[in-house]
Amino acid sequence: MSFWEYVGTRHAQLLTDAYQHASAVFQCMVIATLIGVFLGVVTYRSEWAGSLATTTTATVLTIPSLALIGLLIPIVGLGVAPTVIALTLYGLLPVVRNAIVGLRGVDPALVDAAKGIGMSRAARLFRVELPLAWPPILTGIRVATQMLMGIAAIAAFASGPGLGNEIFRGIASLGSANSLNQVLAGTVGIAVLALLFDAAYVLIGRLTISRGIRA
Repeated sequence: MSFWEYVGTRHAQLLTDAYQHASAVFQCMVIATLIGVFLGVVTYRSEWAGSLATTTTATVLTIPSLALIGLLIPIVGLGVAPTVIALTLYGLLPVVRNAIVGLRGVDPALVDAAKGIGMSRAARLFRVELPLAWPPILTGIRVATQMLMGIAAIAAFASGPGLGNEIFRGIASLGSANSLNQVLAGTVGIAVLALLFDAAYVLIGRLTISRGIRA
């Protein structure tokens, strides 16, 4: 059976796996973005606090994804839980680092001007600093998403959702008629999802970043 014949006969299952893969990455990126931006806001004013946040989240990336998911299984069990925890942890570093860099890169004169017209600290943060820091933050989100697309495939080890199940099934049955088709289908599917997500981020950037900031 050729690759395209295999895709044609298994398209329903492949679409289901692709949806679950995309959904897991999207939801984990939402969580990682909220936590990462929060950590950036809390720590960017202090050099040591920013370094601590960056170093701590960077340390997570030194743990092999298979090992981290394996360590989580006895604690939270199989399925969605270890997948969500692992992906969220792995997605933090680019968001935290870029949030800190972006917030520190805001022109102090603009912040002082906002303060001079009576804006509170929260108003300055949400109406001046975060909008100006958004381009690097969005870049961090894009980088983290591309990372998680590949790491999410490992979640199949813990009975997690996504296209990793195709890859693992193919590897487990190497030598059978469709083993290579399974691995290829899972790999190509992840690559296509990564491209679609990146295109979506480009569109979001064009819609949310003013031309002046892009320039």
